[in-house]
Amino acid sequence: MLNSDLTVALVQTDLYWKDRTANLAMLEEKIMNLDQKVDLVILPEMFSTGFTMDAAEVAEPMNFTTTKWMRQMAAQTQAVITGSLVIKEEGKFYNRLLWVSPDGTVNKYDKRHLFRMADEDAHYSMGTQREVFPLKGWKIFPQICYDLRFPVWSRNTVEDDELEYDLIFYVASWPSPRIGVWDILLQARAVENLSYAIGVNRIGKDGNAIPYSGHSAVYNFKGETLVYSDDEENVLFATLDHKALIEYREKFPAWKDADAFKLKG
Repeated sequence: MLNSDLTVALVQTDLYWKDRTANLAMLEEKIMNLDQKVDLVILPEMFSTGFTMDAAEVAEPMNFTTTKWMRQMAAQTQAVITGSLVIKEEGKFYNRLLWVSPDGTVNKYDKRHLFRMADEDAHYSMGTQREVFPLKGWKIFPQICYDLRFPVWSRNTVEDDELEYDLIFYVASWPSPRIGVWDILLQARAVENLSYAIGVNRIGKDGNAIPYSGHSAVYNFKGETLVYSDDEENVLFATLDHKALIEYREKFPAWKDADAFKLKG
């Protein structure tokens, strides 16, 4: 379905530290009480545990508790459910975003840029593949937290005279002391890529007493703010206009003057 609107729910919430049962119960209540029909529900980074380096303690395999829960939520809401969690696969640990469709299909994106300042690179394996997921005629590009600092990885490249994606989104545990960087870069990603950009960040304090202040937001292709929240616990809704996006790209085709490049490794 081309040129259809896309309605998105951004779940900005505190998380229980390394308590999967409590987090899934809390998030299930929020999801099942959404007061409008949506196409996509976005949860924060490591939504089932909080952002922890205790990978071996909290990891689960694919198609286990959290994956099954996401399938259930997707089926009951008839919306895609997405967010990242700690997955163990073939002896390695990944900060993995799952994209779970109402029909039970599960796609994934492994975080590319691991936050070395918290030793994430010492505990998790780096992702190597960019992913673009289709939904209602939209092309949607997932990213995770620290990925936001690296514009080459998120660049909206041209394929068959069309841009690779229409919406880029970030799930995050982005700490309060650096929240200004989050605001600036998230808006910039929308403008430079001629796409909608969404960021979903948690609030509260984690088990290491690190504070988070939300600032979840949706920006359009001009960098204009569609929705935004400070550090309140809430669910934000936005409806994205695909026709307006295409018309703007045709009117202002800056992407045709972009410099060619290739990623290595």
